[in-house]
Amino acid sequence: MKRINKFLMFTVVFLALVSCNNKKTEVSDLDKLRNSTNIKSYPAVQMDSMQAINSITKQKVQELLDLSTLYLSGNRNTEIDTVIFSQMESYFHKPDSMTFRKLFRELDSLKVKSVKVNSLNVYKEFYKKDTLDYAKFNLEYFDAKNKSLGTFEKNAQYILLSTPMIKKEFKFYFLDFYSSPLKKDSTSAGVTR
Repeated sequence: MKRINKFLMFTVVFLALVSCNNKKTEVSDLDKLRNSTNIKSYPAVQMDSMQAINSITKQKVQELLDLSTLYLSGNRNTEIDTVIFSQMESYFHKPDSMTFRKLFRELDSLKVKSVKVNSLNVYKEFYKKDTLDYAKFNLEYFDAKNKSLGTFEKNAQYILLSTPMIKKEFKFYFLDFYSSPLKKDSTSAGVTR
């Protein structure tokens, strides 16, 4: 009996030692975060400057239109409407009272409740010695029942201004929204009678 007790005691101690040594050291979540890098988690997407400008412009157009429909769905005289309107003005370089008139008139007349930017392309126009940046985009308007009201092609003129604090960083502003591109002079250079 003594022999069995010693054998059992030895087995228990042996198993306890083996189980303690076999415990794998688990890495805590904090250590995982500390030692991880974004390169492993999220692959970097390389964009050239035109793709980046295209992407930013599409985002800004969508945000401005979302804010516009939100503003128009309210009373237009509450504190939240004032905040929404001031947020909309921040998208423009020099907003004035005429900035949103054309946009609001069109959205109101069609009773638009939401807008989706389907496609957008940026391009440059040359006027005398100036280069003007435009975005041409295709919008789809939806009513309160989420029924399509049609697709519309619009233009907006924008500007990228460099920030003085950080090099190679720009601020995006609209100069004109729902603008018409410059009309080319229809008379050709040469002799006219």
